[in-house]
Amino acid sequence: MTRLRTFLRFWYDFIVGDDWRVALAVVAALALTYALSAAGLPAWPVLPLTVTVLLPLSLWGRRTSGAVKPRQGG
Repeated sequence: MTRLRTFLRFWYDFIVGDDWRVALAVVAALALTYALSAAGLPAWPVLPLTVTVLLPLSLWGRRTSGAVKPRQGG
């Protein structure tokens, strides 16, 4: 059970990382890309636009929240 928990914790940390909102926005962008492509519409701009918007917002949020605190644990 410990190995499974460690494995799942790694993937959660790898995918979600420091900000669950960014991970959720990326999943939503992937779903929108799929929906647009299934409808026969051009879907390629969705992910670059998402990254273009999310990256500055994420960095700005980190900057305004004060000093970055080191993560606790392994």
